[in-house]
Amino acid sequence: MPTVGGMFKRILILVAGVVLGFGLALGAGRLALAWGWWPSRDLSRSMDFVRDVVKLVNENYVDADAVSFDSLSKTAVHGLVESLDAHSEYLEAKDYAQLQEDLSGDFTGIGIQVELRNGRARVIAPIANSPAERAGVQRGDEIQSIDGRPLEKDFTLSSITERLRGRPGTSVLVGFLRPSTQQSLTFALTREKIQLQSVRAPQLLSGGVGYVQITEFSDHTADDFHDAIDSLLEQGMQALVLDLRNNPGGLLEAAVEVAEPFFGRGELIVSTQGRTPKDREEYLSETRGPPLRLPIAILINGSTASAAEVVTGALKDTGRAIVIGEKSFGKGSVQSIFDLPGKQGLRLTTARYYTPSGTSIHAKGIEPQVELVLSAEEDSKIRVQQTRADITDPVEFKERFGFTPIPDRQLQAALDVLTGIRILETRKVAAGPRRSIQ
Repeated sequence: MPTVGGMFKRILILVAGVVLGFGLALGAGRLALAWGWWPSRDLSRSMDFVRDVVKLVNENYVDADAVSFDSLSKTAVHGLVESLDAHSEYLEAKDYAQLQEDLSGDFTGIGIQVELRNGRARVIAPIANSPAERAGVQRGDEIQSIDGRPLEKDFTLSSITERLRGRPGTSVLVGFLRPSTQQSLTFALTREKIQLQSVRAPQLLSGGVGYVQITEFSDHTADDFHDAIDSLLEQGMQALVLDLRNNPGGLLEAAVEVAEPFFGRGELIVSTQGRTPKDREEYLSETRGPPLRLPIAILINGSTASAAEVVTGALKDTGRAIVIGEKSFGKGSVQSIFDLPGKQGLRLTTARYYTPSGTSIHAKGIEPQVELVLSAEEDSKIRVQQTRADITDPVEFKERFGFTPIPDRQLQAALDVLTGIRILETRKVAAGPRRSIQ
């Protein structure tokens, strides 16, 4: 039987052990917090709150099927991220895959561009060297069925696209009606990777003025743009119209590469700034050889945004281009893409970009040097004309779209400005250096 003195010693040892253990735990806790082993108390408290609310809803909401933990957690993340700004978003697997396709400029399908008009799904044009073109699909063909199923009465463009796309190597049976002959045609088409063209309608206009339209900035945009410029230079291009109207942006790196040929090596094109000064990143031209020097006019409007504003701001700031049209959208933020488990993703605003002069255009836009505003009707018609340059007969165009093609006043203004610049440059060369008479 233990004595009182023995018991007292054991109690003292136990107390000492508890105190020592608490001290070690406290020290370890501080060390863990310092090294980031444990989350901060604010984060833990916030996560506990969210967990308690999710649990409460899951256990008490009237419709049990609607409040699984998985659906509630996804809804919570949507709200968390998408409440930050208009450009941050949580992307579930299907949407994330679509984003990756959009940014790559590639998709898997049969290679047709489709429009909905008067309740019909018509082929705008088959993409060059695509399964559809090789099979003989023609512009104007109307889609009647997909895999033997007629199109639903209330079909949408997205529902058609979803059924036509799929894994490479898989087949799809598409039924068409050819209005010109009233012939029904069925093609068994094998899906494959299709590369979209973001650089459209490169052509040499009168007076040696080149014209290039960029519709977005994807993985292939810079290479396609450089090829277009090389081709136009070989044809004798002496000035350039770069059409960025209705361009919503895309990859920042693609925008930098598009601007590079006009900058000397090491010159600043754009910079980005995150939460701290050390997060500043500068994008410098890596072009080889002398920069391309020629008069440039850039066309912009209220739908010119993001990466398209990077190119516009860089060339305007450095005096390399005259900007014509309407004030741009003003999306001067940079979104980073993060992979999440389950093939999901997160697009999060992490920085803002600045033009070479150090100006942020976020929520401000770029002001054109030559302002020329189109009416909403004009803008709508010009957009149709841009996408349907393949229809050159005004009568056929009016039959398809209900209006006769109209003059593009902004493009004409760009041509006038470039003509004026070239006349002035010619006069300077002819005049030679001035000398004073003593």
